[in-house]
Amino acid sequence: MSGDDMLERGKTIRAEVIGADRSAAALESATPFDRPFQELALRYCWGEIWGRPGLDRRMRSVVNLASLAAMGKPNELRIHVRGALTNGVTKAEIQEIFLQICIYCGVLTAGEAFKVAREVFEEPEFADKP
Repeated sequence: MSGDDMLERGKTIRAEVIGADRSAAALESATPFDRPFQELALRYCWGEIWGRPGLDRRMRSVVNLASLAAMGKPNELRIHVRGALTNGVTKAEIQEIFLQICIYCGVLTAGEAFKVAREVFEEPEFADKP
């Protein structure tokens, strides 16, 4: 698959996971300085890795939640909590993921993850999700 094809595939997958508006806004707000990074993320992260057949999107979301929470990346975690809910991960499962990382990554790390998730759960589009 060509780089342009992978870029388009990445745009499609990211829009399906995090929402078309949020996905478009990320690319539209790119400056000449960070646009190459945005395109790399679309091609590689979203087109190549998220597009692989080995894990479904739900499982990829679970992996991302644990990884981002463990690394203490609240901005990306917020995006991927939304994506996880979109991909069918339940709020109860997100709770269990963050309880699990509490043991291995620490109470403060898990506490920050719970805070981020709670904020997302209060957003109107996610308030009624299970």
